[in-house]
Amino acid sequence: MAATVSMDEARQALGTYFGYSAFRPGQERLVAAILAGRDALGVMPTGAGKSICYQIPALTLPGLTLVVSPLVSLMGDQVRALKAAGARPSYLNSTLTPAQQNTVLKRAREGWYQIMYVAPERLADERFCAFAREVAGPDGIGIPLVAVDEAHCVSQWGQDFRPSYLEIARFIGELPVRPVVAAFTATATERVRADIIQMLGLRRPETVVTGFDRTNLYFGVEEMGDKAKAVWIRNYARAHADESGIIYCSTRKAVDELAFNLGRELAPAGIRVGRYHAGMSAGERLENQAAFIDDLMPVIVATNAFGMGIDKPNVRYVIHHNVPESIEAYYQEAGRAGRDGDPAECHLLWNGNDFRLRRYLIDRTDDESELDDEARERARQNRYRLLSAMEGYCETTGCLRAYILRYFGDEGALGVSEGTARPDACSPDSARTGCGNCSNCTTAYEVEDVTETAREAVRFVQACGGRFGRALVADALHGANTERIRQYRLDDLPGYGALHEEPVARIKDVIGQLIGRGYLTQSQGQFPVVSLGPRAVEVLGEDGGAAFSLTVKRRVAARRAPARARKAVDILRSEAAEDARPRVGDDAELFERLREVRRELAIERAWAPYMIASDKALRGMCRRRPATRAEPLEVPGIGEKKVDDFGDAFLAEIARFEDAYSAEGPARGARV
Repeated sequence: MAATVSMDEARQALGTYFGYSAFRPGQERLVAAILAGRDALGVMPTGAGKSICYQIPALTLPGLTLVVSPLVSLMGDQVRALKAAGARPSYLNSTLTPAQQNTVLKRAREGWYQIMYVAPERLADERFCAFAREVAGPDGIGIPLVAVDEAHCVSQWGQDFRPSYLEIARFIGELPVRPVVAAFTATATERVRADIIQMLGLRRPETVVTGFDRTNLYFGVEEMGDKAKAVWIRNYARAHADESGIIYCSTRKAVDELAFNLGRELAPAGIRVGRYHAGMSAGERLENQAAFIDDLMPVIVATNAFGMGIDKPNVRYVIHHNVPESIEAYYQEAGRAGRDGDPAECHLLWNGNDFRLRRYLIDRTDDESELDDEARERARQNRYRLLSAMEGYCETTGCLRAYILRYFGDEGALGVSEGTARPDACSPDSARTGCGNCSNCTTAYEVEDVTETAREAVRFVQACGGRFGRALVADALHGANTERIRQYRLDDLPGYGALHEEPVARIKDVIGQLIGRGYLTQSQGQFPVVSLGPRAVEVLGEDGGAAFSLTVKRRVAARRAPARARKAVDILRSEAAEDARPRVGDDAELFERLREVRRELAIERAWAPYMIASDKALRGMCRRRPATRAEPLEVPGIGEKKVDDFGDAFLAEIARFEDAYSAEGPARGARV
């Protein structure tokens, strides 16, 4: 495809539709490649603006761009947001009746739309394939671009493999003229990126990996029992009553129980709590999702069925009540916090039962029913591999952000030294080499020598022959006299009771460290057993492991509370303090009045408030105090269509605010 649109035209479209004067890092390279007719692969964290990379080409190139997206809710949100910006988008999915689908296809042929969102399953529908071949043919309007969102779903090495994504390459290959193909994802290791290129048939793609670090997010990990989790979440939600948050649970039952109890306890504080999972009726799910997006229900408790398609920018916290299945899944779900770039918090609460449940679910899953036995077993083992990395994240005492970045191959983001490149071997001085904005970096530790405990554990595992799990090995080393120990005659083995003075929990921790560092290994499956690892020879060698030593870090001081995520009005006041321009009234009060205008406009149009204007755009209007229709265009995030539709309402409220304060004199008109 010959280039038909210049980058100057692309930047003009960026300002016209989205209200931005420049692309974010990485966006310009991807947009330029697509407009020049090159395939592209963009790996950009949640909130970095992936959608702009295919929306700008779609809004400037002639013809119909197809966007493959796995999420019905995301299609609806993006289409509404694009309409609000003045574009001509559409979607084709199961929420439309057959008659509505016919209308969409007819209008698409006639050139009504610039962009169409479809699910990957739609590409296997012969009727849709015939439509696409007609549009891409010599008498059609053309398909200049096929964009694949959530592209990691094409890879069996990722956490969210979907066999329907394998249809994309075949679909593209059957089009009369091959379009540019662009793939986008937020989380993809180097192995998954290679799979995306191969499975989608990308041709020498312009590849942009902008980095995985979300510097505005605080990460916290806490190990605690299930009852303690519920108390912790209740207290946190009450302390953040005026903020929007998502609480993820691993099962529908856990969602129902936590949502009911949390809702009952927080109702006196005026906090509405909703729930969301696949076992609910479609109507109830839709109602709760809409209430959350519209800021009417600040807290929602959900399974991972919720959130993938929720483009809500002002989520201030995400709490995981249970362990997710992988680092990829966790980072995607946690990344729904702070999409507007303002500070937000991500907390993971876990215990051993979470991992037992995850292993059980892996063994029982039937998601790969379309695969043959060999491929199904590969997928199962890959899930265990991903879960093992998640376990390492929970147990590490090093910087949590550094662990995640190393996992995705982004070691240089924090300047962490080469010696700390392994996720299971974080730097002891994490506060110095890490991020300073995670629970591990705000905790004081001391180094403790556990060499003798570790040596006894490795020897006993050797004596056991690798037949028992971590808990039973720890009990035997402690000298417990249980029925299972007697049944398997572990009390007859050398080393039984050798660590009787050590608490069982401490022994289990040391075994976990040995597994993480390769001295022992743990099998996959619902009931994993511990056996010797590749480094066990260092402990059991001919010299009796004389050179072997093992140290661990123990918390010795209370964790410093993180700086509380600043609210929009807090950020507004700090921005105002740095701005030398005089203006009357309190910016924070004006912000609340503009929020009310936004709310009324959103209700009038049945839109989410952020589709009218983001919090950041409202803060921009508070600082700039626009007085003419042209001035709101200087505010990032306010494009021409939004000025035409909503500019008068915001300008009138700003004028009323300034008139009221000016009339009361300078005493009331002091700046914040």
